[in-house]
Amino acid sequence: MQMIERPWGVTAYGASSVKAMPDLVRARFKVIRVEPTPSEAFAAASEAVQAVRQTLRQHGISDAAVERSRLGLKSSWSYGGSERKFVGYECQASFAVESGALDDVQPLLVDLVAAGANEIDAVDFDVSGKGELRAEARRQAVGAARRKAELFAEAAGVRLGAVLHIDDVDPEQIGSGRYHGHGSGGEASPEDLAPGHVVVSAAVILGFSINHD
Repeated sequence: MQMIERPWGVTAYGASSVKAMPDLVRARFKVIRVEPTPSEAFAAASEAVQAVRQTLRQHGISDAAVERSRLGLKSSWSYGGSERKFVGYECQASFAVESGALDDVQPLLVDLVAAGANEIDAVDFDVSGKGELRAEARRQAVGAARRKAELFAEAAGVRLGAVLHIDDVDPEQIGSGRYHGHGSGGEASPEDLAPGHVVVSAAVILGFSINHD
């Protein structure tokens, strides 16, 4: 039988999620060219990079909103069974782009591929005010933990005292084995998977004293 060796109060877990419509998009993609010689690979990649740059400008994305790696070069091989065959020299440049024009995402990607970007790594939607959303989610998580603790105290016939301990919980661990036994405090909802929205989550464990006055 589980025993509490040093009883001291009430511990409660609370979690909350706040959703918002995204207002920016981040895209990561690459220009990759394979040619027989290093000079040809550099030339082909440089031409594609310039075309990609021009396409981004045409879509209203400034150079300051674009991050690009320097051109890299490596040998390229094809593998068949236990043998490998030299294909040529691979020249590659990586791009990361941020834009607030969400309605232009699909045309932008189509034009980037047409301009020479031949590997799309990721397209992620986000919100610019994530700090404010996280703060609101934390306030709501604290409220959920407090309400749960008050319910426990009321059911046990005691009065909740002061907060003695606050433990910030990584939102990525919500629902994981570590906190599974605590439950979500009733604050998690299907909104956590709301399509078309960015969901920001927070969780906390509060420890309260029991007021014996």
